[in-house]
Amino acid sequence: QVQLVESGGGLVQAGGSLRLSCAASASTFSIAIMSWYRQAPGKGRDWVATVGRTGSTNYADSVKGRFTISRDNAKNTVYLQMDSLKVEDTAVYYCKAVVRDTLYWGRGTQVTISS
Repeated sequence: QVQLVESGGGLVQAGGSLRLSCAASASTFSIAIMSWYRQAPGKGRDWVATVGRTGSTNYADSVKGRFTISRDNAKNTVYLQMDSLKVEDTAVYYCKAVVRDTLYWGRGTQVTISS
């Protein structure tokens, strides 16, 4: 099984920045499609960003221009650089991997933005 561990969450003021990391346990990381999702209190889990095997990226409209997803295959790690943070970005952020049509989820890391 692929294990994913998120880190880098915390509390920051609106307008600040955070960088989240997701470390994968498997050597299949290089062929995985990696994504970040987030879930605010009382809300569903929403897609945030995706990075493909070769580095192609896609973003939700709500974070486009502010967040950057990237991957380092040598380190089996995917990142989410979050800039110009808003209170609305407050959520638990989850890392997701898709490997050969199988989905894996991390346990999440809390991001809290204060006004």
